[in-house]
Amino acid sequence: MRVLYLAGSGRSGSTLVTNVLGQYDGVLAAGELRYLWQRGEVDNRPCGCGQPFRDCPLWREVRREVPVERAGAIAARLRGRLRMREVPELLRRVRAGRRPVDPHPDDAVLTDLYAAVARHAGARVVVDSSKLPPYGALLGALPGIDLRVLHVVRDPRATAFSWRRRRGLDGAADQRLMSRPPVWKAALLWSVWNAVTARIWAGDGGRYLRVRYEDLTADPAGTMARIAAFAGIEPGAGPFTDPATVRLAPTHSVAGNPSRHRTGLVPIRVDDQWRQGLSRWSYAVVTALTVPGLRRFGYPVRRGAQSTDVGSRSAPVGASTGDEEG
Repeated sequence: MRVLYLAGSGRSGSTLVTNVLGQYDGVLAAGELRYLWQRGEVDNRPCGCGQPFRDCPLWREVRREVPVERAGAIAARLRGRLRMREVPELLRRVRAGRRPVDPHPDDAVLTDLYAAVARHAGARVVVDSSKLPPYGALLGALPGIDLRVLHVVRDPRATAFSWRRRRGLDGAADQRLMSRPPVWKAALLWSVWNAVTARIWAGDGGRYLRVRYEDLTADPAGTMARIAAFAGIEPGAGPFTDPATVRLAPTHSVAGNPSRHRTGLVPIRVDDQWRQGLSRWSYAVVTALTVPGLRRFGYPVRRGAQSTDVGSRSAPVGASTGDEEG
């Protein structure tokens, strides 16, 4: 059972990548499965197909095979097991070659969940855009899961600006807003989650591929072809109507950015509103807090300078090599 796990920081393009991958045969764009128990089962938020989670035909079948009556408790235990303060211990375990997260009876439930999702969707690849590195590390230790990690990175000034936008949890009509962390907090989260992602997986080229949002929007079709080859997805006809436009059908993403509901013809182009909209003070704060990551991933420190193409990392994957955010 292959799981393509999108890791890194929020607002970096993961929703766009997930939506596009979900258009290929044999692929299920499952969204942020980390949050299925709370946002799906407890809150009953809309599936990517538009129906409430518990009414969606796919998730209705999956729910019969997992203990949904314990969803709230499972969600709470996952939050406790994957807290940020546990990250140093997780990294020590990884360095020592030990299991990253202590085993728990809930792990069997997670294994059953991914097996049921793949089976009922008829999917060879399940795309999970949960992003949180500790959750990805937990998945990689579960029996029967062949994990591939796609590390999606975006300029931290852009992600900080995006987090400040007012967005409904499930679209413009939703009065509940997504979280809007201050720019300093967005910068710290960007630094931590991207650094932890690279620390856990970057040394394992066969299971790790890093892609920058800026490179994706510069060459959408080419970049998605590389991602598909890395994940073992048969390219087929694909969803591209031209090198920078895709036709999106509804997916069954269980949680994530409200742009997961977008369908129809969608142009993939860079969203660079932050270059004019981010204040000098915010730019300086985010830059100061992310300098090591900026250099590592090829982003300029000075405003107006050009990015450096540091390339992405992966093992050989054979012959193949938006304005929407995740």
